[in-house]
Amino acid sequence: MRTISDDVSVRLYHLDDEGGSATTLIYGTLSEALAVAAEQPEALLAGLYLQTSNDVVAYLDYLEG
Repeated sequence: MRTISDDVSVRLYHLDDEGGSATTLIYGTLSEALAVAAEQPEALLAGLYLQTSNDVVAYLDYLEG
């Protein structure tokens, strides 16, 4: 993901690995989305994605930098 600030607009969603359906958890700033993601159960973390207007990255990949 390109370098972005904490106040850029993002979508945090969970991609279901069984049916492939995406469930939006929040539309908000990056900092808000990261806070919501941190509250999710560990079993869901691998299916979380952050989406900006021009990029998508897996939440766990984002944390690894």
